[in-house]
Amino acid sequence: MVEITLIQAVTLALARAMEEDPRVLVLGEDVGADGGVFRATDGLLARFGAERVLDTPLAEAAIAGLSIGLAAQGFRPVAEIQFTGFIYPAIDQLVNHASRLRTRTRGRITCPMVLRSPSGGGVHAPEHHSESPEAMFAHIPGLRVVIPSSPRRAYGMLLAAIRDADPVVFLEPTRLYRASREDVADDGAGLPLDRCFVLREGTDTTLIAWGGMVREALAAADALAQEGVSAAVIDVATLKPLDAETIVASVGKTGRCVIAQEAPLTGGFAGEIAARLAERGLMTLLAPIERVAGYDTVMPLPRLEHLYLPNAARIAAAALRAMAYA
Repeated sequence: MVEITLIQAVTLALARAMEEDPRVLVLGEDVGADGGVFRATDGLLARFGAERVLDTPLAEAAIAGLSIGLAAQGFRPVAEIQFTGFIYPAIDQLVNHASRLRTRTRGRITCPMVLRSPSGGGVHAPEHHSESPEAMFAHIPGLRVVIPSSPRRAYGMLLAAIRDADPVVFLEPTRLYRASREDVADDGAGLPLDRCFVLREGTDTTLIAWGGMVREALAAADALAQEGVSAAVIDVATLKPLDAETIVASVGKTGRCVIAQEAPLTGGFAGEIAARLAERGLMTLLAPIERVAGYDTVMPLPRLEHLYLPNAARIAAAALRAMAYA
């Protein structure tokens, strides 16, 4: 057991997977000699060699396409895209090939690849380095979409993603890379890729979040407790497939719900969760579902980023509105 950050947990999981399975490869821009832009692959080149840790050209479509080819031939590639703002050229490969390979070949060929990328804001990066496009990937049939929010979950979920027989988009909240430490056992144990994690039980309202918003939801729950409001906190963790059962069950107990996402409001994944609750838990609701999100505009980086991003105060305020509803 060692106390490590989320980014160190990613490195630990990659090393464990590569040690256990010679089919696991790491590829991407600067993942070799430089150890990745955020140091996620630091030390892997020296440990596993240049045949398994591959520096690629600045060509995201090629990175994704090469990964699909490797996966189809029996390897288990883990590709890194430096920022989600650079991930869009890879979407063609994900939509038209990675996500369809199993059905296209009637199950004869699968695509066991992982596409990793830092995601979200909070680090004052320039231009389009701080986006949260998770809903876009969740809309693609055939892809899993995973967003860990703690070192322990990053370790276990990345191992499970690498071992999965189908493609996984693994988005890592940049702001959480070095935000906290947690004891993580390097025991090779994976975590389920189809479950939400209930981080806190509550009786008055349910706060639902993923990625960088999980810490804000937990802070909001602490603030609400000072107001006498008992808030459950759920980390969605895997957006696709969505564990709607856990969410519906929690909201069934509390009767109120706040969903927090970092992405812009319109078309965001919070809307999908709200729809599931409307379909399966409408009669248990005591107040309208609240969504706390980014704004429908390009993030105003870097100086106004803090005004764009949802925070604990906005989440708590939404919960209090729901509590006041009569």
